[in-house]
Amino acid sequence: MKRLARFKPGVNRSIHLFLASFFWSVAGVILMVRGLVWFDSGPDFYVIILFVVVGAIKSYLVLDKSILRSIHRIENLRDGSCVGAVYSWKMWIFIALMMLLGIVLRHVMQPGSFVGFIYAAVGSALIISSRIGWNSWIRLVF
Repeated sequence: MKRLARFKPGVNRSIHLFLASFFWSVAGVILMVRGLVWFDSGPDFYVIILFVVVGAIKSYLVLDKSILRSIHRIENLRDGSCVGAVYSWKMWIFIALMMLLGIVLRHVMQPGSFVGFIYAAVGSALIISSRIGWNSWIRLVF
């Protein structure tokens, strides 16, 4: 086992916190951009406000709790833990299921304003909730 340990991509907790926040932010931006592209002539200003509000509600009611659990778990990791430990196994499975759900949604429904709205709302929720991870990373590093 010790021979295999040298191949483990171990990082410290600050890297884990950075990666967790970075992944949430990047996924959020990707989802928002993909969602906005599916609006035929671009979303109206009110639609943008609406998906940001829906995203904020999802962020505060659902995702904030999830990222807080992830941060608490990361803070309890030992430095040198595998980079893949940025998320728990349950979270990795959840991420895979959400990706699969997005694929199914795109194939069951014609991508358009409705699917675009869902993508943009989820993307904004991820971006809003990533603030918690970024704050934790900043407190740890600085």
